[in-house]
Amino acid sequence: MQNTKKSEQILDALQALMANRNIQTISVSEIAQTAGIGKGSIYYYFPSKDAILEALIERNYKKPLETAKHLSEQKDVSPFTRMALIFQACRDSSGELMNRNGQVRPIDVQEKALFHQKYLNYLITELKPSLTEIIQQGIDCGDIHFDHPAALAEIVLIVLTVKLDNTISPSSPEEKEEIIEALISLLEKGTDNPAGSLNFLKTIE
Repeated sequence: MQNTKKSEQILDALQALMANRNIQTISVSEIAQTAGIGKGSIYYYFPSKDAILEALIERNYKKPLETAKHLSEQKDVSPFTRMALIFQACRDSSGELMNRNGQVRPIDVQEKALFHQKYLNYLITELKPSLTEIIQQGIDCGDIHFDHPAALAEIVLIVLTVKLDNTISPSSPEEKEEIIEALISLLEKGTDNPAGSLNFLKTIE
């Protein structure tokens, strides 16, 4: 319990500093000072500042990942409905990390790229097993016709996480809508679902 409390203090400290500072300018010493612990103690919990940032991102996405795990077990709910709910949970969390503490400072290109890389890698890695399981269940019950559930899960995650984050290739709301509609059309055709049957996935935008 004590270890958990200290590690949470460290994560809170980094998040508080990020409210007014670029992540690249924040030192481990400053994180330790803000957390109220010695610099040496930081390394007992985290090997580097990069590891602290990764843990902070993981904490931010704890809720949608729990949602995904729970939904993978709800076989009485349509697989596509469960997919939409997972992405809705991710959307709700996607801006939370940088919006806490009333942060209003602009984020530069380098910092955006750093956050995007970590966010994208984490979400795809962690969500893929649950999404694959949901797709496989859809295949088993005849709702989805596709031979490669893991590949389909990764394709969907890559497209949607890139658009949710909107950093690598920034898009206007109209462009994002067009991309989501194109993905829905591909999903409908690729899984033998009638046109328009997956339009509710637009709620993730």
